[in-house]
Amino acid sequence: MTIFFLDFYSSRDIFLALTRLSHCADAPPLASYFGTKGRYEDVNPHLLRDITSVNRSLLVADDRCEPVHVTAIVRHGTRYPTVKNIRRMRRLYDLVADDRTWLDEMKTSWRMWYTDDMDGKLVEKGRDDHRHLAVRLAKLFPSLLSAENLRRQRVRFQTSSKHRCVDSVEAFQQGLHRHWGLDEAWYRHEVNDELMRFFEWCPGFVEGVENNKTALAEVKKFKEGPEMGEVRGKVARQLNVPYERVTPDMVEAAFFLCAYEFAIKSLHTPWCHLFDLKDAKVLEYKNDLKQYWKRGHGHSINSRSSCVLFHDLFNRLELAVQHLRLGQELPEAVRVQVGHGETLLPLLSLLGLYKDPSQPTADNYSTQHGRSFRTSRIVPYAANMLFVLYECPAGPRLQFLLNEAPVGFPGLTAGEEVPLYRDVRQRYRELLEGCDSQKECEVGNRPQHQHGHHGNTEL
Repeated sequence: MTIFFLDFYSSRDIFLALTRLSHCADAPPLASYFGTKGRYEDVNPHLLRDITSVNRSLLVADDRCEPVHVTAIVRHGTRYPTVKNIRRMRRLYDLVADDRTWLDEMKTSWRMWYTDDMDGKLVEKGRDDHRHLAVRLAKLFPSLLSAENLRRQRVRFQTSSKHRCVDSVEAFQQGLHRHWGLDEAWYRHEVNDELMRFFEWCPGFVEGVENNKTALAEVKKFKEGPEMGEVRGKVARQLNVPYERVTPDMVEAAFFLCAYEFAIKSLHTPWCHLFDLKDAKVLEYKNDLKQYWKRGHGHSINSRSSCVLFHDLFNRLELAVQHLRLGQELPEAVRVQVGHGETLLPLLSLLGLYKDPSQPTADNYSTQHGRSFRTSRIVPYAANMLFVLYECPAGPRLQFLLNEAPVGFPGLTAGEEVPLYRDVRQRYRELLEGCDSQKECEVGNRPQHQHGHHGNTEL
């Protein structure tokens, strides 16, 4: 267990936060298509009006039901680009900076400012993401995320070892302490990569997908296909450079520059002017293809690699239910686990969520516009999965919320908004009785990829 000390918000922090929020309303139309580079507020636009507003009507309406435990699995907040993308951006910038005929607006209003040492670090907006999320969850569950439970260590925190996650979990605790007006500011968290970065601990995934050049064949094919070719042509014409010099990676780098500048600084830069909504949808699809085949339903090992996190969750829920049956106080009121987009996506897939009737491929883009697997909606910065256990007259019930909105467990909630916990366990009985992470992740026992297709860990 590691203990950290943080200062409270300074007046400058608050001023900057308010200043940033005052700019948020000027969202470019492209903002809904930034995928894993998107702001949380663009999934929940009501937060643009009030960043700590909550809707308690989303919780179980029966006043005889009481929330007794919450597990929150949360992605880190807004971050700088990773060094891989920073170098792609620099190559793009160097290409156009030498061309005096390019946009005058860019020459006068923007300069390349990203440096290699930023490499995925959390930005101040990312700290705000977690401070504000903490306040909202404390308002939704005041009896659980309470000052008393914080003091008694009935609220526990785990995190990935990556600095963006450690900084996020500290900011989350800072938000709670500030919300409850606590004088003491000793914050505790446990680093657990086996849980929060399980994908690195799964040899079957590392060999079968991460290091397998054929695993993302659909992505490679789409990058070389007609939809991306059309976007490349438009970007090349606007930049006044030969088509062959504008690679798919450079097009993506320009789109990321638009996304990062907006997410980090709330700025709508000239990079955004290179794209229209049609282009944004193509680029979102390209990124969704990558996440589907690398983290989602595309290969079964993607989701099965998360078995260790799945069992960790249900073991804790089962322990809580046993204490309820015995009339005892639960050992934990809240568990907050901070990881990555690639922590959330495999677990969502394992639970059977966001699986469309037809899988996305390089050849069926035109039929995928209504797909549910859209990372822009599922895993923006600070995305969160909330599992809320209630004590009710008919027995414990379990509610699932994604990004603070209720989502039904597949096959369970037709006619019953929040199912009984025993029904959820029955729904996932096969996984609970099996899904042994050690066996699933054996290199010689790689699960078959889905539908006959072959299958930087940062989204």
